[in-house]
Amino acid sequence: MANIVDAVIGLFITKPEFVTVLPDKQVVHGQDFILSCEANTEDVTVLWEKHGQKLLCVEGKHKVSKIGTNCVLEISNAEDGDEGNYTVTLSNSSGSTSCSAFVRIIIKEWRTVDWKKERMLKSLKTFQICNEVQELRFLLCGPVGTGKSSTINTIRSIFEGRQFIDCLAASGTTTSHTLRYERYQIANEEGSFPFAFNDIMGAETDSGILNEDIISALKGHIKEGYTFNSETPLSESSLYYNKNPTLSDQMHCLVFVMPADKISTQDPRFLQKMKSVVKTASSMGIPHVVFMTRVDHACLLTKENLQNVYKSKKIKDNMEKCSNELGVTVNRIFPVLNYHEQIHMNEDINCLMLDALTQIIHFANDYVLKKSSQQQSKCE
Repeated sequence: MANIVDAVIGLFITKPEFVTVLPDKQVVHGQDFILSCEANTEDVTVLWEKHGQKLLCVEGKHKVSKIGTNCVLEISNAEDGDEGNYTVTLSNSSGSTSCSAFVRIIIKEWRTVDWKKERMLKSLKTFQICNEVQELRFLLCGPVGTGKSSTINTIRSIFEGRQFIDCLAASGTTTSHTLRYERYQIANEEGSFPFAFNDIMGAETDSGILNEDIISALKGHIKEGYTFNSETPLSESSLYYNKNPTLSDQMHCLVFVMPADKISTQDPRFLQKMKSVVKTASSMGIPHVVFMTRVDHACLLTKENLQNVYKSKKIKDNMEKCSNELGVTVNRIFPVLNYHEQIHMNEDINCLMLDALTQIIHFANDYVLKKSSQQQSKCE
């Protein structure tokens, strides 16, 4: 008889459905947030889960409530561990239904970028470098396929206002496309800007460019057109060896190009190889920075909107890892995105690169001023 009564009662219980579902959320680290939905009936049991497991509520942290048909989960002081996929399941004797939402925890923007390129572009076009040299020179160094050549192409594209491909990029390969020592100058219809970038062979653990050649390039000993050899460094007897480099021949800033999505998976031997280059650059007083590429692969938040790059904890964490691994301070690490999928110019890509470029041009110019001052002091 009891079973019959229950069955009859069940006929009058409404099967659960959602009137409103859980929305995805982006929550700033440290803020309180609420997940809520509305059921079509009050006669439901509510189960909250995170990543498919029953949510373990902590006093003072979580608060679950049901007010009429509204089902609410309140979470205080958002932290990294609160990020994830949340599911609410409504059930009664007539059935059950579920919906889910993803909560992403973001940090407060800790660097600012001018997301309008014209002001930065004008500043760079009118930048007056130290008159001790005709151009500021930057050496790009990093693993194969991480964006050295693409960085040069991206910078040239920004200045020329169109997609520009001059350096052959080796994205997705393990073999460097850059075999010769090449210099690329930035120019547009008005003429040349006093900035030049030198591309070199990719650096690998057991192959690629040798540290001796990187250091020779920094010192200005390598002449343009030299073909790199991964087994033998440039000899002083070579026609491509500059025995008496001037300040104009030297590099004025070393730019490491590292992949944001692969910082943690770099071979320790390779990182040690790069750290020795950093040490040499430091001893020479040459400023050294990191362009951290592929930020769209490292963080979904950044992939969805590049202007979130300095709101992404993932990007910041990877910058700190990169700093620890290479010995380059975080304030000299710049997340960037090169043109690789896009066929049209993108304002956000341009602004992020111009922001980094503005910083390193000042670093390089300061180095030239200091170096020329030191040389004058020796002559007096």
